[in-house]
Amino acid sequence: MLRPYPVLSGVVLRTSGMSFVLFLLYVLVGLATITVVWLLYRYWQERRYRRRPYVASAAQAGTVTPLPTEKPTHSIALVGDLGAVATNGRDPVINLLQGWQQHTGAAGTVVILGDNVYPTGLPAPTHPGRADAEQRLNVQLDALRSFAGQVVFLSGNHDWNKGRRDGYEYVLRQEAYVRDHLPKAHYLPARGCPGPVTLQLPDQILLVVLNTQWWVQHGPRPLGDAYGCTATTSREPFEQLRQVLVANQHQRIVVAGHHPLYSNAMHGGQFTTKQHVFPLLAVHKKAYVPLPVIGSLFPAYRRVVGAAEDMAHPRYRAMRRRLLRVLREFPNVLYAAGHDHNLQYFQRRGGHYLVSGSGSKTAFVQKGNKATFTHEHKGFFVVEFYANGETWLRTLEPGNADGTTQAAEPFRGRLYTAAPTLAEASAHAGSAESSPLQ
Repeated sequence: MLRPYPVLSGVVLRTSGMSFVLFLLYVLVGLATITVVWLLYRYWQERRYRRRPYVASAAQAGTVTPLPTEKPTHSIALVGDLGAVATNGRDPVINLLQGWQQHTGAAGTVVILGDNVYPTGLPAPTHPGRADAEQRLNVQLDALRSFAGQVVFLSGNHDWNKGRRDGYEYVLRQEAYVRDHLPKAHYLPARGCPGPVTLQLPDQILLVVLNTQWWVQHGPRPLGDAYGCTATTSREPFEQLRQVLVANQHQRIVVAGHHPLYSNAMHGGQFTTKQHVFPLLAVHKKAYVPLPVIGSLFPAYRRVVGAAEDMAHPRYRAMRRRLLRVLREFPNVLYAAGHDHNLQYFQRRGGHYLVSGSGSKTAFVQKGNKATFTHEHKGFFVVEFYANGETWLRTLEPGNADGTTQAAEPFRGRLYTAAPTLAEASAHAGSAESSPLQ
């Protein structure tokens, strides 16, 4: 007797299998279509605002507010990531900085926010890249040599050989070079220690410096008396910072580190459409190999897990969390950093946070996202302090290719209307001391 059922079952199974394959194909095509549409929309958006200054609507009125008529009593130029400066005498940011120095004179301080030599800091004297590294560092030292004000150098991840295990040797080598060739400069914190260290400036202005690379660095890191460091654990610097801020609340305080605490750029997890489509550009600048969909995995990884220099990385995330926990106790403290190659300003929970990392390179920065100001452009921020107690933030950008002219300021704003008083500081110190650091 004939048994048709197995044959019928085989046909049903084959039909079901084909249906499932078709379903998967439709899903994949749908996902690919959605991804392409999303990338095209992002690209269209980027073309509309990229390299244009963004100012939040609430802050736009302040950009046309006139500055005080008197000269500031003191100014601080915050310049980051100068490591790729031109060595032909026509670098736009170096020339702009020199013009600022001449105008400001002894009533100014220049803070170099790290990543002073690309790509890997100052190598050993026998290294084939030593001559180029010295040349780039010498351009900066020569530009600061005749400045009548104070000069402060910080180190960044590139100065520690991009965070590699021998990075400690690199930063000690760079510190010694700066001290030998520009003795008046402060290289802070000294000896690669985490800090914090303080530098008293005129007119009740205090500069506090942290070595943020210390917390994300691989390999040897100095700690304790044997290295000349005041901290003996990785958490102690945050308590020391808190003590410094409590003791100096009658002053106007600027805290400087290389790594930003807020960022709308790459280290904050923001990437361009091109980086989604051509992810191998992160490896080589000419690797234009299109990998749509698959290429988006790389930005997703940087946003969620992070490389060592990204906010998402566990070490960076822990350092950022502990540092913000301290800074949020003290309203009106200004924190300045570099690292991302653009200009950004955030006002969050009463504090002011800067990214001034476009000293020699520029890179994409996302507008909005709680930022008050962003711009993908070379330049630097200047903080000006006035006798009437006001503190202003200004944005200086070169107006031509060699920086001999200054562009119209894309953003400026009044940060504080009055300097803190001793009475206010004492009242806040009592409340701060009652809330221990976790």
